[in-house]
Amino acid sequence: MKILLKNGRIIDPANKIDGKMDLLAENGKIAAIGEDITVADEETQIIDATDKVILPGLIDMHVHLREPGQEAKEDFVSGGMAAVAGGFTRVATMPNTSPVVDNAALVRGLKKRAAEANLANIEIIGAVTKGQKGEELAEMGDMAAAGAAAFSDDGHFIDSAKMMLNAFSYIKPFDKIIINHEEETTLVEGGVMNEGLKSALLGVKGRPTVAEDIAIMRDILLAEYAGAKVHVAHISTAVGANFVREAKKRGVKVTAEVTPQHLTLTDDMVNLTDTATKINPPLRSKNDAEALFAALKDGTIDIIVTDHSPHANEEKDREYIYAPSGFPGLETSLAVMLTDFYHTGKLTLTELAEKMSLNPAKIFNLAGGTLSVGAAADIAVVDTELDWTARAKDFYTKCKYSPFDGKKMKGKAVLTIVGGRIVMKDGKITGGAKA
Repeated sequence: MKILLKNGRIIDPANKIDGKMDLLAENGKIAAIGEDITVADEETQIIDATDKVILPGLIDMHVHLREPGQEAKEDFVSGGMAAVAGGFTRVATMPNTSPVVDNAALVRGLKKRAAEANLANIEIIGAVTKGQKGEELAEMGDMAAAGAAAFSDDGHFIDSAKMMLNAFSYIKPFDKIIINHEEETTLVEGGVMNEGLKSALLGVKGRPTVAEDIAIMRDILLAEYAGAKVHVAHISTAVGANFVREAKKRGVKVTAEVTPQHLTLTDDMVNLTDTATKINPPLRSKNDAEALFAALKDGTIDIIVTDHSPHANEEKDREYIYAPSGFPGLETSLAVMLTDFYHTGKLTLTELAEKMSLNPAKIFNLAGGTLSVGAAADIAVVDTELDWTARAKDFYTKCKYSPFDGKKMKGKAVLTIVGGRIVMKDGKITGGAKA
């Protein structure tokens, strides 16, 4: 099958391309990029991309698709639909499932399930410790051989410094990255939001920024000592970002990610009647959000992730202190970044393509992130001028809540191509197991 995208603005930071051109995809690969590409056969699907932006398919290295064992929250099909609806062609799912993904058999089985879903490419992240209990290292080597993209005990901080150091030393020869959930547990027990004036006014226990800062610094020092790679998950504090900045200057192999919610929302908007704002790490202060953006802009923070964390609606529909943390973000992430940062002149489209596609592919050694001829035809076509309003009830994810529900957006993915197949067009899923 051939697809010819005509007259779009192609942005490919890997090849320093930003210009109006055509793109031809054939047999699942990018066959040509240039001006006035023509095809003789009638089977080629020609799509007018005038006034649209053609980007490498977006990549999200931090999602929770809840398989195995938590399919009431999400599964590879519903999560895959949410991904391609948002312009994502590759996502990596965290291992805090039931059972925990801590062995090679599970990795292999989940990779098969992901292929059956037949939507976005789904990478599997394995656990660092068995059962994510922080007591014994999981067989990361076996999981790496089975195709695990990275390792994480996300949702849990590994309390033992010795265990963390052993993990860094073990994984180093495999050239894989450990993604660390950074939060010193004794400082956050019982906390439900950022510790500050708003938590005091609401009369609820907070989670102080220092808990994250201490954990980030510890793991940077341990990775530096071991000569290993460390990736800071969903960074949320100004001090933590500065720790990463200073470590990079020293040559530490540290990278970091940030979510749209930690860039745009603050603890001032926490309302105990709306559990959509309960996330972990919590929404922080305006100063933290501004510092995070500065770190994203100067390259301290390498990638943007969603931390897509759906829960069953009945789980979130309870008192704030008892509700689980998280909300689905795959269908709003790009739009939030376009609305609040591109259209305000704070980030260019090239910068967004770097943070949401090229950098994650480079850091985690994944296919994608580029529109180079010969690369897989994983493509997002974006209408940057499309005005729309986010409606959680219309999401493809199983969970119908979001702090962005009702937000007026400007910009959205209107076509998603995975491996040369159109899987989403104008908001409608056109491929996959449930097309």
